[in-house]
Amino acid sequence: MSFVVDVHTHVVPSHIPAYAAGGKLWPSIAVEGDDASVMIDNRVFRRIDSRCWNVARRLDDMRGDGVDVQVLSPMPELLSHWFDPDAGEALGEIINDDIARMIAAAPGRFYGVGMVCMQDVARALRQIERIKALGFRGFEIGTHINGAPLGAERLWPIYEAAQALDMIVFVHPLHPAGVERIGAGGEYAAVATFPLETALAAVSLLAHGVMERYPNLRVLLSHGGGALPWILPRLDQGYGISAAMQRAMRENPSAIARRFWYDTIVYSESALRFMAQEAGEDHIVVGSDYPFTIKQDKPGLFASRALGADSPCLAANAEGLLAAKFGAAATEPP
Repeated sequence: MSFVVDVHTHVVPSHIPAYAAGGKLWPSIAVEGDDASVMIDNRVFRRIDSRCWNVARRLDDMRGDGVDVQVLSPMPELLSHWFDPDAGEALGEIINDDIARMIAAAPGRFYGVGMVCMQDVARALRQIERIKALGFRGFEIGTHINGAPLGAERLWPIYEAAQALDMIVFVHPLHPAGVERIGAGGEYAAVATFPLETALAAVSLLAHGVMERYPNLRVLLSHGGGALPWILPRLDQGYGISAAMQRAMRENPSAIARRFWYDTIVYSESALRFMAQEAGEDHIVVGSDYPFTIKQDKPGLFASRALGADSPCLAANAEGLLAAKFGAAATEPP
């Protein structure tokens, strides 16, 4: 198997200190041996285990999955875009420090995508500077900022800073729209509405000209861009007949969409091949959603079966996305 870089994995600290001003939504971790619960508002939000924070166990799983490097990012709910800015910034520092701890424990095996307080632009800009100094390669954001669309003009200084500092923006579904239309259990949120949510976020960035305003901004869309590759032909059709869309975008939506980056978490080889056709194989990177239950097992093998054993999506594209050179100085803890 070729060298494989998994750009979409998540972490949760084994402990989150109490924060008096955090309110009832401030998370805590209840550890029970090798397992734990993420507690929010005195209820179990998610059951997790030590793979979320234990470097040795994570490295062992990487060997079994054929993964050489993982990019670590926060569990999406921890992004907490709905927090008071003080609490949002404080939690971000805790999460970023723990990601830095894991990176330091196994140099070359982990890269960081951190967390910034998106609900307060000034704080976000400070945190972007800090995680850049920590050696992180970017930051993760939700598909909306507590209801504000990602294309909103007030967020543009954050994108400008990310471009200037050569940092990626990793867009992950969070509190998706449309769950009420299903009218069934909460499990359908992650399974069915996450891909739709990612497409909505991507269209917001397109419609507000963000990708054209910041041509060197690297935006990674989770879960294969969700529904976006499938609706690009429809967007192009609308662009051809809509003067308003033509004023908002200087090129066809499908042409601009090739500037996004996409992970391979689509679970179907034929779907991945279609995604490569629509989005461009040169902007596809391996992802797994490790360590959560929905993860794509052996993500490098899956991608190579769909796109070939020499596909640049296995590692070369990730070098371009993250501005990194892999394979050198990779060590494991004793």
